[in-house]
Amino acid sequence: MTWLDLLHPIAEAPLHSWLGLSAVAALLVGLLWALHRIGAPIVQRVTRPYPVLRVVTYFIEKPSLYALAMLGLQLVFGEAPDELPLLRPLRTLGALALIASLTWLAIRCAAAIGEAVIQSHPLDTADNLHARRIHTQTRVLARSVEAIIVMVGVASMLMVFPNVRQVGASLLASAGVAGLVAGMAARPVLGNMIAGLQIALSQPVRLDDVVVIQGEWGRIEEITGTYVSVRLWDQRRLIVPLQWLIENPFQNWTRNSSQIIGSAFLFIDYRMPIAPLRDELARIVAAAPEWDGRVQVLQVTDATEKSMQLRVLVSSLDSGLNWDLRCRVREGLLAFMTAHYPDYLPRARAEVEAEFTPELGPGPAPQMPSMAVPPGVAARPSVESAEPAASSTAANTEADPVASRGEATGPQSA
Repeated sequence: MTWLDLLHPIAEAPLHSWLGLSAVAALLVGLLWALHRIGAPIVQRVTRPYPVLRVVTYFIEKPSLYALAMLGLQLVFGEAPDELPLLRPLRTLGALALIASLTWLAIRCAAAIGEAVIQSHPLDTADNLHARRIHTQTRVLARSVEAIIVMVGVASMLMVFPNVRQVGASLLASAGVAGLVAGMAARPVLGNMIAGLQIALSQPVRLDDVVVIQGEWGRIEEITGTYVSVRLWDQRRLIVPLQWLIENPFQNWTRNSSQIIGSAFLFIDYRMPIAPLRDELARIVAAAPEWDGRVQVLQVTDATEKSMQLRVLVSSLDSGLNWDLRCRVREGLLAFMTAHYPDYLPRARAEVEAEFTPELGPGPAPQMPSMAVPPGVAARPSVESAEPAASSTAANTEADPVASRGEATGPQSA
């Protein structure tokens, strides 16, 4: 018997032996691979004028190749006779691989459609409110669809096993209790998923929104299926669950528009005239590139026992520019006062009174007669020798700056 005699039954029934089955499977996979290698560039060139189709074909290039290969193998395994040893486990593995590849292909299709929509609405524009709205909705919905595809794919893979199919049928028979238990166990996951859909539809936050959450200022950097990543001003990241955003209040500075009004506060002396400061403010904002020309106001908003409080309001196109503008205005007004009105910066006032007797002339003040101290009692130091005279504006406490200054530099009693 020669090797030709061995190949004769394989040629007549190639799927009835492992050698013939392997040869047919390899030939079919190679043919599908060659068709994919030839057809993929053609499809990409045809879809190049269409943005959505171009992105989709780019995203599904690898998953489609694996899906075609698994589909070809599964067709070969299905045509093979059941008497072939180890064929049943191989069919199960092939079915699992085919479901996994199709799930991957579906996920990439959903991601490709979302990416195509995002690319058609760029954020690098002056007024990107509509684009940020589209980005937020697309990303959240795309991730939700991907999560559903994964759940369906895992369920389909589990249904391949007969034992798991029987368990699923029994669970359907007791759907009420099983649904209650599953709902309680998956409450955080389901809550975040529902919160993600609420954010996608109502949009309390969008990508690149400027928000203040629990005193932290930052921008919305990423919205996932379970949390929001906020990029803080010092490059830290604040991770906020989606459900927290739905249930708790926070500040959104760019909800309807990125334009914003900021404030800067100054403290000056009562004698300082306000008109020169208003003129200087107008000159500073006119030369500032951050000012949008809408608001520039200087007002006295408070008066304390030591100084006046000035509030400066200036407007800008966004919060980043407004921060720089407020710093520029604050620095400019302080430099103007230092150069032209240095005596009108905030100062502490104290009124010191002293009695002068012309008959006695200059000299030490007369001493008060001392009172007798009973024996055995320690003499208490006089108030005049231990403490300086209290002024009308000092609280005479350690925390009061006027009182501490008087203790350090005030006149000593004789």
